[in-house]
Formats: sequence, structure tokens, C-alpha cells
Amino acid sequence: MKKKILVLGGGYSKERSISLKSAKAIIKSIKNIYNVKFCDPSNNFFKTVESFKPDLVFNALHGRFGEDGYIQTILETLDIKYTHSGVMASMLAMDKEISKKIFIKNKILTPKFMKIKNDIKKINYKSIYRYLKYPVVIKPINEGSSLDVFICENSLSLKASLKKMKNYKEILIEKFIPGREIQIAIMGNKILGAIELRPKRKFYDFNAKYNSKAKTKHIIPVNLSKINYNKVNKIAYKAHKLLNCKGITRSDFKFHKGKFYLLEINTQPGMTDLSLVPEIAAYKGIDFKSLIKWMINNASKNR
Repeated sequence: MKKKILVLGGGYSKERSISLKSAKAIIKSIKNIYNVKFCDPSNNFFKTVESFKPDLVFNALHGRFGEDGYIQTILETLDIKYTHSGVMASMLAMDKEISKKIFIKNKILTPKFMKIKNDIKKINYKSIYRYLKYPVVIKPINEGSSLDVFICENSLSLKASLKKMKNYKEILIEKFIPGREIQIAIMGNKILGAIELRPKRKFYDFNAKYNSKAKTKHIIPVNLSKINYNKVNKIAYKAHKLLNCKGITRSDFKFHKGKFYLLEINTQPGMTDLSLVPEIAAYKGIDFKSLIKWMINNASKNR
């Protein structure tokens, strides 16, 4: 009897479109192996779970509700196995302020930052400049895929960018670190590997990630010394373990003046045809179907 897999995709976050692409790719790769059903949690989630009675859930949701511990809490309450990290790891990784504090406490280098309440009239731009200097990067505390992320060269561009983010109550502002963009994938208890990105845009934003016309250059193997290659892999693995992550994670780094700065850790990386983890896995001899099967076999109730 085939194992019943419920694939969650879509959802409520701004990353909905990418989640649907991930779900589609996942289903296509395993539909002949398992009894697979798709479910968008925004449409009859509980009814679908009750009628289908899945053996496990493949969580292909990205962003809020799917990647922040919310859906994980529901699945644990329903006593259903699911892929990726558990409730606490998902919450910690999704909250950029808390995760960065954990990194700093454990001697992992991350860009200098501050959190502000997004009240245009009360923001002290002088204190931001004194603490961080320009340029700075602003981003929501708990969104993914580089959504609503802006590089600001001065106070004027900072004000303009903050106005575009008026729907967010809290904003993370961090020192912009130039340099090379290195991404590391961790697969369970092992280091999967690295890839370097050279976007034609200012940085590896949402467009650079998911628009094939953006023509971001993917470089694998990464041209680093053996010492630096091992160093960045070990940092990613350390971060993965610090947050108690499970399954697959991808850590995003900037490499500048011989130092690696950890920007964030993603507990549910994309699984689209432009996604990085499948590309790293393929380079290591793990095809997409095998990667998805491993994630299914790795699923647990995270208790």
C-alpha cells in the first residue's frame, strides 16, 4: 500500500506563488511512487486532512504561516508527521532579530543591526546613522525570499523605502555588507555543499531568485580556498544545530575581506526549477526525486 503524502502549497504569505511552484515540482517528482494529494491550507485544510488521512505532510509552504512554527503547531496537534524543522526551530529562524542574537551569542558573525518600530514620525534617523552608517539594508522581521528588502544609501532613500513598508509594524535595519554571496545547504546531519551567486541586480533579491530573465549567475563549485570553504560550511552547520533545525536548511552568507557574515538561515528552502538546494544536491549526485524522497523519509512529529 502506497504511503499517503499530503503536499501543502500556496498559503497566506507573500511567497504564495513560489510555494505553489515548489509544491508542483515536488508532486511531479513523486506522484508515481506515493499516493499524493495537494492541499492549499487557505482552502478546506482540516476537511482535506480528515478525509485523506495522510501518513505525513510535505510542507512546501514558504514565509509566514508555513515557515514560522504556525502550521507546524497545527500538525503536531493533529499528531501528523511533517517535513523540515519543528515549531521552535521554525519560529527562531523566521524571526531575524532573535536568530541574529543567537548567532552573536554563539560567536557567529552577522551584520550589525537594530530593530525599529515602523512609525515614520518617530524614527530617529540620526541614531540609525550613528550606529550603522550608510549604506544599510532594511527588511521585515519575519518574511523570506528577500521580499520587501531595500538597500538604502542615505536618509532620503531610507525614508522612501520605509514608506513602501508601511504594512510592517517592525523593521530590521542592518549594516550593508558588500562582497560575494555564498549559500550553504545542510541535509540532516551532514553538510551538503555550497553555491555562489552573482546577481546582475544589486543583490540576490526576490526577482533575482525567481525570475529566469534576471540572469543570476550560479557558480558551483565555489572558488574558495579549502580553509575558507570548510570554514563557511562549519558555520552553516553550527547555525543549523544551534536552532535545532531538521531536514534541509540553507544559510545565506556574505564573504567580505576574508570574513563570512551569516545573514539568515532558511528552514524551508525553495524547491522550484531555479532553487539552490536542488542545484547543490544535483552537483553532489543527488537528483531531485532522491532529494524529495530523503525529505519524506526524514519527516517526523518533531517531539
